[in-house]
Amino acid sequence: MDKLVVITGTTASGKTDIGIDLALKYNAEIVSADSRQVFKGLDIGSGKVTPEETKGVPHHLIDVAEPNDFFSLVNFQKMTYDAIDDILSRGIKPFMVGGTGLYINSVTDGYNIEKGFPDPRLRRYVSEKTLEELIEILKEKFPEALEKTDLKNKRRVERAVERALTGDTKDRVNTPRYETLVIGVTWPREVLYQRILERLDRRLDMGMIEEVENLRANGATDEFLYGLGLEYRYILMYLRNEFESFSAFHDKLFMEIRHLAKEQMTWFRKRRDIHWIDMQDDPFNSACRLIDEFYKL
Repeated sequence: MDKLVVITGTTASGKTDIGIDLALKYNAEIVSADSRQVFKGLDIGSGKVTPEETKGVPHHLIDVAEPNDFFSLVNFQKMTYDAIDDILSRGIKPFMVGGTGLYINSVTDGYNIEKGFPDPRLRRYVSEKTLEELIEILKEKFPEALEKTDLKNKRRVERAVERALTGDTKDRVNTPRYETLVIGVTWPREVLYQRILERLDRRLDMGMIEEVENLRANGATDEFLYGLGLEYRYILMYLRNEFESFSAFHDKLFMEIRHLAKEQMTWFRKRRDIHWIDMQDDPFNSACRLIDEFYKL
């Protein structure tokens, strides 16, 4: 199989910068694995690289959808396969860089995903149910999904219920397309939390709140922004005066980003094939050794 290098890690871990430096060394192009960077206009809040920050490395799967568009895992996987195959056809190495675990797994593991878009009426029906109601539906219609689904994550429970109500309950066999090397970048927890805080303050200074104001002014719906989670959700809530003060908003958002980092590490630990590198101990050369061995350089 063709080879694919994946560089991942939690939010604020520095995976984007090291990914670009490694791509420069190995003449690679980068496919972004970020569920929010696919949307145009979500620049500051999603940490989208600027043209200068790319250092000339081509990036794919950035700005491929409009705000309010429905962009699914199916869309991501197909577009990523197309991008990777195009990169390989030109004799260049593909690197996938990002932190959206489900997106990464869909490509590295070769998920066989149901084709087409969901029935919007069914999706609306499911979304109006409470988490408790959804779990009861699973117990009745698709009990084997209970052990495979994060029952605290309403969105994932909703998708499982959609499968149950459409009869799509058979286990799907994965068919990987690529041989993959997955490199994870990591920091001590307290150092990572400090990086999260500094990045949050930097993005607020850069105009992250104004970015959300502009998105709303240009037609992005509150439903769309809320569904993006984290910065976009809480800035929206701040703009709707749902916090007592800026300080309360800031503290809540900081806490939620730290919680995301914990959730991401839990997700990543489920993969036994990640090669973790310490970002405080010569991470670039550590990654190079892994990549050299992978490509037999």
